[in-house]
Amino acid sequence: MTSAAGTTTVEHEHARKHAQRGAFFGFFVDMFDIYLPIIALAPAIGYFISADLSPSATAIVTGMIFAATLVGRPLGALIFGRYADTKGRKNATVVAVSGFGILTVVVGLLPGYETWGIASVVVFVLLRFVIGIFVGGEYTAASPLAMEYSPKEKRGLNGGLIMTGFPLAYVAVALITLIMLQVAPAGSPDSAYVQWGWRIPFFLGGALALAFVVYYLRSVRESELFEGSGGGGTPVKDLFTGQNRRNFVQVFILMTGFWLTLNCVTAILPGLLASELGLVGTEITTTLIVAYLVVAVCYVIAAVVSQRIGRRPFLMVWGGVAGIGGTAVYAVLLAMRPDNLFVVIFLVTVIAVLVVSVWGLTTVYINERFQTGVRATGFGLGYSLAVVIPSFYAFYQSWLSAVMPFEWTVLPLLVIGAVFITVGAAMGPETKDVDFAASDRQAVEAQPATR
Repeated sequence: MTSAAGTTTVEHEHARKHAQRGAFFGFFVDMFDIYLPIIALAPAIGYFISADLSPSATAIVTGMIFAATLVGRPLGALIFGRYADTKGRKNATVVAVSGFGILTVVVGLLPGYETWGIASVVVFVLLRFVIGIFVGGEYTAASPLAMEYSPKEKRGLNGGLIMTGFPLAYVAVALITLIMLQVAPAGSPDSAYVQWGWRIPFFLGGALALAFVVYYLRSVRESELFEGSGGGGTPVKDLFTGQNRRNFVQVFILMTGFWLTLNCVTAILPGLLASELGLVGTEITTTLIVAYLVVAVCYVIAAVVSQRIGRRPFLMVWGGVAGIGGTAVYAVLLAMRPDNLFVVIFLVTVIAVLVVSVWGLTTVYINERFQTGVRATGFGLGYSLAVVIPSFYAFYQSWLSAVMPFEWTVLPLLVIGAVFITVGAAMGPETKDVDFAASDRQAVEAQPATR
């Protein structure tokens, strides 16, 4: 005979697994959409931009397309964080993913410069901004739901698995783009890839998002912790008062370091591989595919290790690993400028592992820093707002180039980012044993004293 308690336990375990899978696939679809204009559209950017533009002007427009999504993400985190903390994580996730799934298909249908002129790229940038809002809403809602279903002894593993959606999405987009370029070669404005080939990855991205929505609606249950708290409240106001505000400031400092060090690898390194080492597009893509596949495994390892030794000491030590070890290997790559692709792949992979593996803790650590009433808002804004200062890395490189060769300016940025990680981690408490339900009770009990 099966007891009611046993049935409840089984149901809870099923709910946990579906929430975990949902968060992973949601983050994968999210990052798939982020990488589409960077990778899939790059060989066909002339479809939206006049051929008469100078290389610098083309670079600016391309940067605007990418930046539009980044700018939209904090706004999405604010909107959907509040929605998730008041109306539910599941509803917020479904609306957010539906939004960027539909709009990604719309982007794939856009006419180009020959048809709409400058309006084509203007509409593209605006759509990417709105997509960024929806993208910011996805991880803001789905990740807290998954963490709230995870038992504390498995939160590290589950958080690390969710974060693998980041590098695996890059690999997926890169592979799809490479295949499409074989089927529909790029080249002149009339070439197959420029006219229609680039659209296929966007349609696939939209289809993945909508398939995720169907799965989420059918299989994922609302967070029991959220249902127990009753929702409501004023999460945005509450986040910036009292202890919540102190927690947010600490997370913001930590994540500023995360984003700055990440940019040194994902944004700056590919350009250096082309300009300093002379690699062509296919070689760069192959190098990064290998590196990101290894990093995906290291995400999980890092998160599991932090479950054993603690998030705080792991983060503090890893700041040193990234700042000293990562910078040293980066310097070796720039100094050697190896002409052997296998050596390049090895060094780039080591750099990525030393610098980026710490991202495996992102989902679990930030969610552990906030109680249920503000968790989605705190996670979304803590994750998204911190990207702003590091996003101006090109300006920092320009300033540093007054005192050192430009290609070496990435190294002090990497060290500074690593210092932020160590300092940010030191400012916060240990979180691996945080009991979400107990934290919620303490927050409720403390309310009268704070009024």
